Amino acid sequence: MRTARAATLVLATVSAGLTAGLFAGFAYSVMPGLRRSSDTAFVEVMQNINVVIVNPLFMTLFMGGLVAGLAAVVTNWRSDDPAVRYWAIAGFVCYVVMFGITSGANVPLNDKLAAAGDPAQIADLAAVRAQFEGPWVAWNIARAIVNVGALGGFALALLRFRRTADRAA
Repeated sequence: MRTARAATLVLATVSAGLTAGLFAGFAYSVMPGLRRSSDTAFVEVMQNINVVIVNPLFMTLFMGGLVAGLAAVVTNWRSDDPAVRYWAIAGFVCYVVMFGITSGANVPLNDKLAAAGDPAQIADLAAVRAQFEGPWVAWNIARAIVNVGALGGFALALLRFRRTADRAA
């Protein structure tokens, strides 16, 4: 059981770290870079990113993070150190909030941008961009911050788990 408890914490930590890094990378490099682009380039690139991001690797990490986080909470529910459980719960709650922001804000904005059609055919490209860019960036920053919280919660749970295991050995 100790191996399963450790494994779920490692998987939850890695999943949260990779997704937090992705969203943070968008916040501090991709979106500021795109901000300098023309409306056509901005809309075309974001539409392309929104298509290619839905791939098996991303979906495994993104959805798997939910499963791994829940498994970390369940397998560590009766930990010798209650802090392991509490930090795992905190990490999982943050991950669920990030998932909710993504599903409830970023994905609908992505869908709306896709529905706008080919950038070359959009009559008011500046308006389409304006309706998308500000809200999407704000929600992306929010989900990146919350996801860093998930990473921290899972990492602290893992550290406490290791400390408890060292004392037991």
